[in-house]
This record gives sequence, C-alpha cells and structure tokens, in this order.
Amino acid sequence: MNYKEIAQETLTTEANTLLESAKNVDDDFSRAVEIILGCKGKLIVTGVGKSGLIGAKMAATFASTGTPSFFLHPTEALHGDLGMIGKDDVVIAISYSGESEELSSILPHVKRFETPLIGMTRDKNSTLAKFSDVVISVVVEKEACPLNIAPTSSTTLTLALGDALAVCLMRARNFKKSDFASFHPGGALGKQLFVKISDLMRVKDLPIVSADTKVKDAIVKIGEGRLGTVLVVDEGGKLLALMSDGDIRRALMSSDFSLEESVLKYATKNPKTVDDENILASEALVMIEEMKIQLLVVTDRDKKVKGVLHIHTLIERGIGS
Repeated sequence: MNYKEIAQETLTTEANTLLESAKNVDDDFSRAVEIILGCKGKLIVTGVGKSGLIGAKMAATFASTGTPSFFLHPTEALHGDLGMIGKDDVVIAISYSGESEELSSILPHVKRFETPLIGMTRDKNSTLAKFSDVVISVVVEKEACPLNIAPTSSTTLTLALGDALAVCLMRARNFKKSDFASFHPGGALGKQLFVKISDLMRVKDLPIVSADTKVKDAIVKIGEGRLGTVLVVDEGGKLLALMSDGDIRRALMSSDFSLEESVLKYATKNPKTVDDENILASEALVMIEEMKIQLLVVTDRDKKVKGVLHIHTLIERGIGS
C-alpha cells in the first residue's frame, strides 16, 4: 500500500475543497462579519461532535485575536449554561447537516432572546439555517475519507472559514502585533515585545573589582561571580574595563605575564555597554550577537554599573526563539 500517495490524495482533496469554497464566498459571509463587529457582548460558538471540536478551536482563535469568545456545548446549555448567553452576545452555531438534535434543541431558546445567530451548515433549508439570521455555506463535493463519510474535508473547510472570519475581524479592527502579544504575554512574541533588559539583568552579587586589583585576585572573583568575567571600576564606581576568561588565556601567551600585575593591564578597555535598562531584551540580544560578545553591561548615564545581561540568560528565557 502506497501511503505517500494516499496522503497526497487526502491533502489534494482537502486543498481543492478550500480553493472551490474560496470562489463561492458570498455576501452572507460579509454580513456575518458585520454582525460580529457590531457585537457588544461576547461571541459564543456552539456545536456537537466534530463540529464542536472545530468550534472550540474557532472560539480560541477569536479570543486571542481581539474578539471576546468562548465555546458552549449544546448539551451543557440545555442543563443550565444557556444563561451564559446574554442579550448583547452573538452566537455561531455549527452543524454540517444542520439537523443536529442537541444543537436544534437550543436554537429556539437562543432566538427567544433575539440573540443574532450565525449558522454554519451545508443546507440552507435545514433547521439550523431556518433559525439563523445569516448562513455561512459549508459545502464540500467530497470528504477526504475513502468512504466519503467521516468529516474530513468538511471540518477542514469549517475551520478555514472560522480562520477567515477571524482574519476579517482583525483587519477591520486594525489588530496589531502588539495587540496579539497582549493576549500571549507568555509566548515567544510576548517576550519579544514586552520583556525588557531590566526584567532579566543581574543586579546582585556582581563580580566587581577595582582597577588596582591583582590578576590572581580577579581570577578568584571570576570564579565567584559565575559570569566568566569581572567588571573593573574606578573609585567612583564608573566602568573602566572587563576582564574575562578569554582575556586571561590570551594574556598567558605573553612572555611577561604575571599574576601580580593589576587587572587593568590585561582587561578589555571601553567595553560595550547600554545605558537604558528599558530597552527590549530582544533588542539587547541583537546587540550582543552583532557585537559578538556574551555579556552586556548595563550602566547609568555616568557609566556607573547597574547590572549585567548575559546571553545565556536571554536564551534560557526564550528571547529570540
């Protein structure tokens, strides 16, 4: 059995369904978008079985893209949760046949409150269609299932139409990347747009030494600091230089190397710094990568050390991933 060919046939069948449906998007779809845009309450999505699973995903997409939404199972609605539907809400009901018994049971109650109802079904003469204010047509020529029974192409199309609704709403509301990040503060995008240097920089127990510190004592401080580096400052606390493990290794190649010398002799003078801790951590990562350094020192305007940001910290916290 050639599974590769079966997979290709399945994907082609579902892709053709989407392409054909794209040609047939009508004014009812636009009306549905306008109804949702005019909603002062919540967008409630409901459906049973596979349609319910698709509906739950649609509700999650709406909620994360600026449209307050949740999924309501028809059976739960019949047993008390119908009270979750308010007069200012809009309901999207999904049933491919339009005759789902559980869903049909709640439709009269939804309409009793004059709640706008958007139906998603293949049959515009179905029970669902008759109760709906507008119907989004979900018509497929063939399910990808070899028996033409299991919901495959039809569920793919329903999901895609839900995505199309969400994208239309995003465009209409001028929903931006920063808005999306507000709903996903823990995600990668949220980290890129909200996490600042100040949120990640180390400010305590910094490995700081004075300019006259001997190299042997600086090496001890490097070990204690666990950053592979010491910060060299003057009497006023201003940053003068950095000495890293790499600086020491390079210094060892010198014939006059001495552990008794002052650390400043082998340190890197005028190291790269940033004097604004409110810069985004993602921007700091770009700076670190472009300058090919591992440690970025954060100072005030007078070059006094406030903290340090290590590339490992950024990577561990998922910045830039």
